Amino acid sequence: MESAAFFDLDRTLLTGASGPMFSTMLKRVGILPDRNIPGEALVFKFFDIVGETIPSMLATRQMARAASGWDRSLVQEAGRLAAERLVDEVPGFAKALIARHQVEGRRVVMATTSPYDLVKPLADALGVDDLIATKYGESGGRYDGTVDGFFVWGPGKLAAVRDWAGRNQVDVARSYAYSDSVYDLPLLSAVKFPTAINPDPRLRVVAALRRWPSQFFDVPAGVPKLGGIEPQRAIQMLARPELFPWVRFDIAGTELIPKTGPAIIVGNHRSYFDPLAIGMVMAKVGRPVRFLGKKEVFDAPIVGQLTAALGGIRVERGSGSNEPLAAAAEALAAGEVVALMPQGTIPRGHAFFDPELKGRWGAAKLAAQTKAPVIPIGLWGTEKVWPRNARTPNVLAVGHPPTVRARVGPPVDLRYRSADADTRRIMAALVDLLPDEARIHREPTSEELARSLPANYQGDPDAEIKRRPGKD
Repeated sequence: MESAAFFDLDRTLLTGASGPMFSTMLKRVGILPDRNIPGEALVFKFFDIVGETIPSMLATRQMARAASGWDRSLVQEAGRLAAERLVDEVPGFAKALIARHQVEGRRVVMATTSPYDLVKPLADALGVDDLIATKYGESGGRYDGTVDGFFVWGPGKLAAVRDWAGRNQVDVARSYAYSDSVYDLPLLSAVKFPTAINPDPRLRVVAALRRWPSQFFDVPAGVPKLGGIEPQRAIQMLARPELFPWVRFDIAGTELIPKTGPAIIVGNHRSYFDPLAIGMVMAKVGRPVRFLGKKEVFDAPIVGQLTAALGGIRVERGSGSNEPLAAAAEALAAGEVVALMPQGTIPRGHAFFDPELKGRWGAAKLAAQTKAPVIPIGLWGTEKVWPRNARTPNVLAVGHPPTVRARVGPPVDLRYRSADADTRRIMAALVDLLPDEARIHREPTSEELARSLPANYQGDPDAEIKRRPGKD
């Protein structure tokens, strides 16, 4: 028998309740009176924060009786109108997971307490394979005040899923389930792969005790949220220049970064401070960014956990694995911004001062695969804040802070025919954003060369300083 993937709707596929949109469209088609129902907005807001409660579900159970006499065709029309709006509110990572299950040969089923006729158009718009939802009894094209079959909630949802599985040769015990609600414990406990999505407080505890994975569909897997806010957005709220008295920021061109949709941010690499500089740029735009970073960063105590919590994508250089690009492509498909340094690592010795930037083809390959725009950010002066031979940034330079210059350029004109050629176009675009002094060949001082070497450099510093480009 096959396996399937069962998705709840409210607070799972949607980050909040579908009720407000359904209510709006039922009013538009004339089913409900076109006026605000006292306390309606408060009830929906409470649901968004807390999730399902027994009183709210008892009220939902009585909706079949309240709908007695409603014209079914008008309810279906309200569902179609609602689906046009709600399909865009389903987070990209949810859509990506639905697609992944289907590619792997699993049927995807939406399993929700909501009325079938209201939800069916949304299920169709999302491309799921089937829908399990509460059906209202009907007579002569109007609802008769009864529930036809299962009330799809709690044990009733599991019963409805098992009934569907028996008719479709699906083994529930081998399947996947995704829900936010503690009242979906019967279904979550019955499948092999349960996942708590945006879990309510009670399900969060149960998931932790049972070691079930928890995640949110509006951020990458592994990124937590507290009070509905992911860590990077919270940090961006604090990303104000006055909180960094030991550095000045000179940022321009942020209007060239897309306000929505996927984008690949590329920057030249001069310092460990570069990701923070790009973070400051993105904070001005108000968008989180997912960095591709070396595995050594992820393996470091505390720093590694923080990097993962910020949505970082682990890269193991030299492993030949395509997983980092696949993870980045998934983030882009979900409408996220992904950032990487095409140089891979900070150049050292004379290479650090070479006006010609040499890059790896990761950004070009990712752009060719996803067709996401590549936005260059030229960085200058970050090495004065945190030189490579220092283990920490110079936070004592309050009286004479160095200036970090960041210039955002237009999307790079790529051809997608050659990764090498497109990589050269990307690096040339970065050079064009640097100050004139960056394009001048000059002989660095011994002190400048020493600052370009890692703090834990194990070789002969004098030999490295004497080394010229082309002799590595």
